[in-house]
Amino acid sequence: MKIDEGGARFRDAVDLAVELTGKSAAFRSSLPPLVRTALADLVRAMNCYYSNLIEGHDTHPIDIERALRNDFSADPAKRDLQLEAAAHIAVQEWIDRGGLVGRATSVEGLIETHRRFCENLPETMLTIEIPGSDEKMKVEPGALRTRDVQVGRHVAISPGAVPRFLDHFAWAYSRPGKTDAIVALAAAHHRIAWIHPFLDGNGRVARLMSHAMLLDALDTGGVWSIARGLGREAVTYKQHLAACDMRRRNDLDGRGNLSEETLSAFTTFFLNICIDQVDFMAGLVEPDQLRPRIHRWAAEETERGTLPPKAVNVIDAVLYRGELPRGEVEAIVGTGDRQARRISSALIDIGVLVSESSRAPLRIAFPATLASRWMPGLFPDRRA
Repeated sequence: MKIDEGGARFRDAVDLAVELTGKSAAFRSSLPPLVRTALADLVRAMNCYYSNLIEGHDTHPIDIERALRNDFSADPAKRDLQLEAAAHIAVQEWIDRGGLVGRATSVEGLIETHRRFCENLPETMLTIEIPGSDEKMKVEPGALRTRDVQVGRHVAISPGAVPRFLDHFAWAYSRPGKTDAIVALAAAHHRIAWIHPFLDGNGRVARLMSHAMLLDALDTGGVWSIARGLGREAVTYKQHLAACDMRRRNDLDGRGNLSEETLSAFTTFFLNICIDQVDFMAGLVEPDQLRPRIHRWAAEETERGTLPPKAVNVIDAVLYRGELPRGEVEAIVGTGDRQARRISSALIDIGVLVSESSRAPLRIAFPATLASRWMPGLFPDRRA
């Protein structure tokens, strides 16, 4: 179920794992804790967007943010997609808060992930059509499948074998060393998809599992997303998964039933995607890049009259310090208390700052509506 640790393929993967570890740690440590928290909130919506997009469901992060505020579309189909996104966000937030620590690949962890995701889906998304027939079946949250399935050319193992394979999967991927855990990410990702333990939702579960494994192995802080990279390379991603279904070709192709060569290629692809996403996010929020974009946005908004003058000074202070006591706003903008409160209120209304109460400190937020200006390329532009 893994790449042979004694071979050259494993050593090549270890080199990538070491590079990823260093870059991820450097990026995470470069962010003030509260900025990291705000960025993780935005990345969670982005992660949801790309993971669902891989399944053919296009719900833009702006619409996801609206769903989280209980602002749903009047169109039933769009509303269902928003509900699906909200379900995904809820599961990832549970994971980010430690819900799967140390048990992302355990049988109970996988089942709970599926249950938490599916139990909040609309009924229309819990009924699937069986390919090649007129039969429809209800997806039971957290229930292992009880019928045979085929995904593309892959005929999944029989339902009776699923519990046994899941037990072996959990044993194979439980508590490896840090570097081994990173190398094993791609293998675990494919193998759970290959087992196909649930009637539906296996792709989302696999990507949520990988997210949890990355949190465990790298303490990522949730500030970058493998799902974005996989979503942007969806065709290649699916081709790799299909190739990993291939049987072992010869005596040089590993020791298991499936091809080690294709698994190694997927591991290289997967880890390179991770490295690329760390580099991308680090470049987006690098102060010398992020601040000029915010300043240009603030200047335009001020000229339009939608943002008071000197509001950008407050944003700068919050970005640098992580949070800002309200009493210090007046000194930062050099105006009276009334104007300071007006600036704070305007930034809160736009969604740039958040605060737990009218007296609590101000914290930065990264709303999806401004991502195209502040963090271009994070996800496709869409008008709010």
